[in-house]
Amino acid sequence: MDQIKQHIRSGLAKRIIPCLDVKDGRTVKGVNFVDLRDAGDPVELAWNYSQQGADELVFLDITATHEKRKTTVDLVKAVARQINIPFTIGGGINEIADADALLNAGADKISINSAAVRNPALIDELAKAFGVQFVIVAVDTRHVGNTNIVHLNGGRIPTEKETLSWILEAESRGAGEILLTSMDHDGTKAGFDNTFLKVVNDAVHIPVIASGGAGNKQHFVDVFEQTNVDAALAASVFHYGEILIPDLKSILRERQIEVR
Repeated sequence: MDQIKQHIRSGLAKRIIPCLDVKDGRTVKGVNFVDLRDAGDPVELAWNYSQQGADELVFLDITATHEKRKTTVDLVKAVARQINIPFTIGGGINEIADADALLNAGADKISINSAAVRNPALIDELAKAFGVQFVIVAVDTRHVGNTNIVHLNGGRIPTEKETLSWILEAESRGAGEILLTSMDHDGTKAGFDNTFLKVVNDAVHIPVIASGGAGNKQHFVDVFEQTNVDAALAASVFHYGEILIPDLKSILRERQIEVR
């Protein structure tokens, strides 16, 4: 069965996903989740990426709190009016009502991270309420000694959870996709954490989105060739025009990597 599942997944076109970290209504980007700088208006960037041929978008409200939920709902509505590709919203989703508001505003999927670690049953609840395909579990991981450990709050707080075992639990509870960010690689532009991404991708039966470390087009080639993940996500290389999505997809096609 595992081989069948892997074969089905490997036959799908790989997805390229720009990620927009949103703070106070603006897109920001940092290195290892700190030293944030402005990267533009999220709605304008979303439109630009949809025109360039991005397959999906992810918006993460990195300072989301309950009071700001209305701001996020307004952002989702504005984005949904501008683009016709799927997009995911994450940040500050702690209960069914939060997810419901965002999906009703036009988001295609929701992403949960810290809230899922603190209350794993939230994954079950969201999958039951909306369907597995709507629920992405985002995981921020760092090497601690010889082990990959789940971190919370933008990678600042280590947990007791070993990353792979948490991902397998999330899958068993109803996660439809895993968005795996290597904190050690994030913003460094030194390439994805292909060794660990392959371990995770081989272990699960749901799509894995690689995040953290993209610096050039070859890094995308490497992550798909070496790990067979379903999607690769990046932020600053897209925001600042260092990689244009049509150019990236052209290179991937040349390397016989199927893209849309």
